[in-house]
Amino acid sequence: MTEEKSLQQKYSPNSICFGCGPANEKGLHVNSFPEGDEVVAVWHAEPHHQAFPGMLNGGIIGALLDCHSNWTATYFLMKRDGKSEPDCTVTADFYVKLLRPTPFDAAIHLRAKVVESREDRATVEAELIANDKVCATCRGTFVAVKEGHPAYHRW
Repeated sequence: MTEEKSLQQKYSPNSICFGCGPANEKGLHVNSFPEGDEVVAVWHAEPHHQAFPGMLNGGIIGALLDCHSNWTATYFLMKRDGKSEPDCTVTADFYVKLLRPTPFDAAIHLRAKVVESREDRATVEAELIANDKVCATCRGTFVAVKEGHPAYHRW
């Protein structure tokens, strides 16, 4: 039986990104999977990800939403443009709204979709859900970088 590889494992197996890099042994290892017009992920926190007893740190929430949304944009742009490999995208901006405390011991579900796009960028809206409740949302813009940018060909 072969497990399906996440977008990160398939297209960027040597990435050291803290949020989603498969090669970062101390990272969060977000694994994002296309599902219809969305990209989804399930993530589990460890005790050191807490802000205070029982609750997930807001910075960790931001990193989860940022990386998952970036991969949503990357995958969308690749498919839209008919490419077999994605261009590297970076975060131009993202805004996280923390709606309620996020329990650290629940499965964290991430859902994201592109809501608008232009030539080299996509705007993504995402949710972080725990115990069937939306705990945080995000809206961000992610841009495919060109040669000369430090992130060009990073994956």
